[in-house]
Amino acid sequence: MNLEKEEIRTFISGKNVDLLPGDNLDHINLYAKWDNDQETRHYARNVFPTTPEDYKKWIEEEKTGTPSEINFEIWHKADKKLIGHVGFNHINWSDRNANIDMVIGEPEYRSKNIGTEAAALIVDYGFNELNMFKIGCDVYNINVGSWKVAEKLGMQRELVYKETSWVDGKYVDAYEYCIFLDEWKEKRKELL
Repeated sequence: MNLEKEEIRTFISGKNVDLLPGDNLDHINLYAKWDNDQETRHYARNVFPTTPEDYKKWIEEEKTGTPSEINFEIWHKADKKLIGHVGFNHINWSDRNANIDMVIGEPEYRSKNIGTEAAALIVDYGFNELNMFKIGCDVYNINVGSWKVAEKLGMQRELVYKETSWVDGKYVDAYEYCIFLDEWKEKRKELL
């Protein structure tokens, strides 16, 4: 598997990470590896295995029509390494809103503010280039790292879905966070 970043141009550049166009068929084995990782599965609630073929089919289907998702690979600048992916899902173009989806697939890069930087870059892209009005994310209460990232971005907890998912023999809550364009204009000064 060739993981050379130079083959694909950086789309969004940050301080520690670059975002490159996602859904690269050359990297589907790595995407599937991340989705099947025990810790990732636990927090994302990926209850069924993902294969590279699943990714290939999904990528090919998504390239037709108006996108309902936009995905980027997260590359660590100093290490020149593909470490995860971030993007928008559930894009509603007419209402100008979308949800963030992110995985830091390489465990050694978790809990180092890399997710916060990648999420800030994608939120900024959503508001300033895609003309979004509201951006949100859904997070299980057990995924403390993800909801802390949402709060660092200035997102407010909008909803709590009580006991909505079965995890480790008990039901857990799901949180829905969001931030609006006018709130982001102030928050981006701290983050970017």
